[in-house]
Amino acid sequence: MEKYIGVDLNDKYAMVSHYAQGMSEPGTFSMVTGSEVYKIPLCAIKAEDGRTWLFGEEARQFARKNERPCIEGLLKKALLHEPVEEELLFLFMKMLMGLFEQPHKEKRRQKLAVTVEFMNMEYRKLFKRFAKWAGLPPEGLILLDYRESFYYYAYSQSPELCIHDISLYYYTSKKLLYWQLTRDKQAVPQVVTISEKRYGAILENRDAEFASIVQESLCGSYFSSVYLIGDGFDGDWMKKSLTVICRGRRAFMGKNLFSKGACYAAAAKSAGADWPYLYMGDNELRVNVGLKVKNQGKTELLTFISAGENWCEAKGEYEVISGGDPSIEIWLTQPSGGKPQVRSLDLCGMPKREGRTTRLRITAKPIAADQIHFCIRDMGFGEFVKSSDKVWEHTLKIHPD
Repeated sequence: MEKYIGVDLNDKYAMVSHYAQGMSEPGTFSMVTGSEVYKIPLCAIKAEDGRTWLFGEEARQFARKNERPCIEGLLKKALLHEPVEEELLFLFMKMLMGLFEQPHKEKRRQKLAVTVEFMNMEYRKLFKRFAKWAGLPPEGLILLDYRESFYYYAYSQSPELCIHDISLYYYTSKKLLYWQLTRDKQAVPQVVTISEKRYGAILENRDAEFASIVQESLCGSYFSSVYLIGDGFDGDWMKKSLTVICRGRRAFMGKNLFSKGACYAAAAKSAGADWPYLYMGDNELRVNVGLKVKNQGKTELLTFISAGENWCEAKGEYEVISGGDPSIEIWLTQPSGGKPQVRSLDLCGMPKREGRTTRLRITAKPIAADQIHFCIRDMGFGEFVKSSDKVWEHTLKIHPD
């Protein structure tokens, strides 16, 4: 049985939630029992023995008591490959994963989902190094950004909260972001897209200005629910704006949506999970990429990469028997159906051989959300036909529409 750990991480603090079979929703670790003090400071300091590292609020309290500074900025410095800070970040993350362990109980397999505001390639490399350091298998690590965490959280709620579109306002001291989830109910699986609007900091008359933003952003669509996330919503300043939000819509305010969404993501991505949606964010491929082949006299489509896979993680490889054709045809199909696109990849200089005695290894790896690199290698045919060592490389630009 698996246990899912969701970590919302930035350079100042972390929030961590957990989820397992039998729980109605993820639970979030609080610094104060019975309260909603979810933020765990991302800092470290050495204890009095000079060997043990203290983290989080314990480190802050020790620093205040002993008038010593904590080591801050662990995430930013770990991204720069600074070895001490990277190890401290890994120890901190390992500590987070152990917060929900109960002594004398059988340990469950853990799957870790880490979410940050923008999950770029540098973050991916860093967290994969952590997984290797911590002994997590590749399938035990899920990486996603805040927008995808919002998607998994929103569509894990009761059906009446996601009948129509769903929106989220993410408000910090420096910015206000608006996200809108829309789903195509006719497609199987149902395709969910996300749109974004960016606003600057609201400096004066916040209630009136935010009410105006809400009216503008929610105009023209039906919404089942609205989420308000971020420190910018702290305090009792929303009066008019809250009235506007709640006109025929359910509104929710909180701090830990992203860490909970990460837990839901880990559960949905587990083997055998019944998840009826397909997320299409900025980093997800919009088409299925495949190759038609004959198998025991029947035509079938081998899928290298599926629509909805994150281009940073996706990869597909097959070995096929060719009849010596000077090209192969790649089929691009949209998850919602429609006419497929067929693209031809030339195999100039393919050796001429008798019968079907050419084996090709075809590897497909995206290099962007709309570009896929193909490497096709002549493997010969066992002991009967020696490989020519020829390699063909092509990059396809995808135009899903």
